[in-house]
Amino acid sequence: MKQILLFGAGKSATVLIDYLLANAEKENWKLIVVDANLQLALDKIKNSSSGTAVSFDIMDDDKRVEHISKASIIISMLPPALHSKVAKDCVVFSKHLLTASYVDDEIRSMQAEIKNKNLLFLCEMGLDPGIDHMSAMKLIDDIHAKGGHINSFKSHCGGLVAPESDNNPWHYKISWNPRNIVLAGKAGAVYKKNNEVFNINYESVFENNETVSVPGLGDLAFYPNRDSLSYIPVYGLEETSTFIRTTLRHPFFCKAWNCIVKASLTDEEPFVSVASKRISYREWLDRSISLHTTSKNVEEFLNQYAAGDDKALIKDMFDYLDLLSEKDIPLTATSSADVLQFVLENKLYLLQHDKDMIVMLHEFEYTVNGQPSTINSSLIVKGENSLHTAMAKTVGLPLGIAAKLILDGTITTTGLHIPIVKEIYEPVLKELEEFDIKFNEKVI
Repeated sequence: MKQILLFGAGKSATVLIDYLLANAEKENWKLIVVDANLQLALDKIKNSSSGTAVSFDIMDDDKRVEHISKASIIISMLPPALHSKVAKDCVVFSKHLLTASYVDDEIRSMQAEIKNKNLLFLCEMGLDPGIDHMSAMKLIDDIHAKGGHINSFKSHCGGLVAPESDNNPWHYKISWNPRNIVLAGKAGAVYKKNNEVFNINYESVFENNETVSVPGLGDLAFYPNRDSLSYIPVYGLEETSTFIRTTLRHPFFCKAWNCIVKASLTDEEPFVSVASKRISYREWLDRSISLHTTSKNVEEFLNQYAAGDDKALIKDMFDYLDLLSEKDIPLTATSSADVLQFVLENKLYLLQHDKDMIVMLHEFEYTVNGQPSTINSSLIVKGENSLHTAMAKTVGLPLGIAAKLILDGTITTTGLHIPIVKEIYEPVLKELEEFDIKFNEKVI
């Protein structure tokens, strides 16, 4: 019996687990779900006869090896820093591995061994990265097949709240790892625009963000996402004068988050121990402002960093998060990032019947036989509720579909890959359409 081993049963794994269980029942496969929280894993498999929930410390080498050695394929939804532990075992025991995370240096260092053992390590197989790679590469291959020359490529993606559930001044609710939201943009960004390379530091990532019009939604702001340049050779777009990958947010969100960054509220350096004297959110906010800026308090700070009508708006947004309140910060917080994560989780959470929304937009400018053309390819996916979210759907389904296609022999390529290979992206995109994950292409 073929066995699928999944590490991680968190927010983004819900739809993945449902998909794997449905196919396991059909194909007589077995799904093993491993999570530190046994009850969470049990809840996700819903007493399915095709699923088993297991809990152990991922750092327990014996337990990890025991399960990996018995599996046919492994999917890791663990925090990125833990993938290498699983990856090394997969190499030793000759197991295919799938993740939704970026390829890191440790996994890249295993590339020769992966190829020599005829294994497939498929990384960046989620939403962004993942569906963005597949949908963009399909268009790139189509344009190149027509003899086209791509002059500009812009790829935008964001996890947002659906309009019908948008009822707070941030125009945002959390549908994935809240720590990643706190740390968004920390790596800065590098991209190419009109043949000029821009290297943006963290403090400037959310400054004066441009907007893009998304069909059916209107204007959304975007900020540059990490290192766009590294994907130019991956996509085979050395000829482009503009190449940028971005994250989408509501314009008000970006303006307020710029102030969050400027005030160093995302700082991970320890600043208070659990035994220290309690302080209020307002004290914490003013203290951080006075330590990291030339302002003494939030009022002075907003006068310096917010323009015109934005001052009152951003103050209201801060107030919505209780940042201006006299409530005590949590005793468990040991850094500003901890405090910020706590307030986000407690104020911007999805209610049971709330719907999140995934928005993706690719913008291509290209020429064929000297004739200029523009094509915009857009995707909007809405979740069902706070559990079956659009985020879980778009992150989990590509992983699940790829795992199934590897097990049934449709995907046979080996080596270390991201999903830019036609053998991978073509059948996965085709099946994603069955789940209403389908792009709307418009030639201008």
